[in-house]
Amino acid sequence: MDDMSDGATDRPDTTQLRRRLVKADLRAVPEARRALRELLRHWGMPGRSEIAELLTSELVTNALVHTDHDAVLTATVGARRLRVEVRDFVGRRPRLRVPDADDGTHGRGLVLVQSLADAWGVRAHGVGKAVWFELDGGTV
Repeated sequence: MDDMSDGATDRPDTTQLRRRLVKADLRAVPEARRALRELLRHWGMPGRSEIAELLTSELVTNALVHTDHDAVLTATVGARRLRVEVRDFVGRRPRLRVPDADDGTHGRGLVLVQSLADAWGVRAHGVGKAVWFELDGGTV
């Protein structure tokens, strides 16, 4: 996982993490979790931070496993909201599917995102797409 930029955004009340994820390098998953944990350390929402780490690892894993390209992780945190998106360079949209009990751990990522995020979605982004979620800063 290569740094692209860390630090404040144009808005003074937000902080942003931005990382390039190297294709097929699954070491990026725990690295993304650690970087997000550091970003959220002062957010003051510990239960929400744990959910954010879980959902971020799902989006990063999906981008690295289901595409043969690099991806970009962007997390923007403000006083009231966290937005995380993973942009990849493949136009194929992910499918929300019901996990098969016999399929081990596969097929649960987007179900977790749908269940735990306050909002989530997929949007076309030039060449490729961005899969994103938001968590409000409220209580769990």
